Amino acid sequence: MSITVNQLSFSYGGRRVLERVSFQTRPGELLCVLGANGAGKSTLFHCMLGLQPVHAGEVLVQGAPVRSIKPPELARRIAYVPQSHAPVYNYTVLDMALMGTAAQINGLSSPGAAQMRTAEAALNRLGILHLRSRGYMKISGGERQLVMIARALAQEAQVLIMDEPTANLDYGNQLRLFSRVKELVKAGYTVIQSTHNPEQALLFADRILALRDGRIAALGAPEAAITAELIKSLYGVPVRLRQNAEGRLRCEPIV
Repeated sequence: MSITVNQLSFSYGGRRVLERVSFQTRPGELLCVLGANGAGKSTLFHCMLGLQPVHAGEVLVQGAPVRSIKPPELARRIAYVPQSHAPVYNYTVLDMALMGTAAQINGLSSPGAAQMRTAEAALNRLGILHLRSRGYMKISGGERQLVMIARALAQEAQVLIMDEPTANLDYGNQLRLFSRVKELVKAGYTVIQSTHNPEQALLFADRILALRDGRIAALGAPEAAITAELIKSLYGVPVRLRQNAEGRLRCEPIV
């Protein structure tokens, strides 16, 4: 499943948020989108999902303009995992995963045995099937993020767009979540996720896309695209890049 973003521009009123952004996703890769607050990361995702009207350029999903694809069909191609989610009612973990199967049934039907199997398989794939009867609001932040990913998997889409999935997680939960995400990538899923942390991109990403003031500042393999100059231009802080004992690049602040 491929998504092509071609010369995409978007404005809120008279304020330009995205300016001629172009890239194409690849099957079975993790693409990390880097950038400071206000750089346009979330707006880019909303345009890719057809939630915002594109002012110029286009977003194509398997060659078809995203705005021409009906919501149920788009849900079978792309799944979205928001930064955080707090439902009014304390649904069970299984009920949350079942919500991902909505596109498989008509509006007057209830989930059946097939949808139940799909939801349970998604939970099992992420190692949280044992939480199926727990209340969503009664589990940890890391577990809630995994439930949201399970809901996305239950859509049976091959592209996952995740908006800062580790923003509210501690270090251990960040690593555990990313290990699950990499397993999905190895299984053929395409994952596009935003982050403020270049360390995550260096450790896990196949490619990075860096946004600065709504424009692409860098695009490519993290080891080649992430430089001290890029980090300074994105976040306004000086850093140095060093190799660790395993030969991986690390980003260290200069204090």
